[in-house]
Amino acid sequence: QVQLVESGVGLVQPGGSLRLSCAASGIWFRICDVRWYRQPPGKERELVASMSNTGITNYADSVKGRFTISGDNNKNTVYLQMNSLKFEDTAVYYCNMQRGVNYWGKGTLVTVSS
Repeated sequence: QVQLVESGVGLVQPGGSLRLSCAASGIWFRICDVRWYRQPPGKERELVASMSNTGITNYADSVKGRFTISGDNNKNTVYLQMNSLKFEDTAVYYCNMQRGVNYWGKGTLVTVSS
């Protein structure tokens, strides 16, 4: 059974940093295409960052230069490092892994507020 569990501190001030984690069980993230999505309040879910099974990364223009997706093989965990956070980064963040089948975490709320 595949499980993805996101975690990360929920409240941060503008300009601050936060690292989200997505711990995978039942599947090895390195063989998957991994994505972080987010859904701001009242808006549709959007793709934030992706990392292919060959290690190629891509980012939405809105987060390019501020967010970094990475993974730890030993922990079978994927991370989203978020720097220079803005109010508009407030959203529920979801981890997604795809290997034929799409697997989703339940999401973690990130609030950027002063």
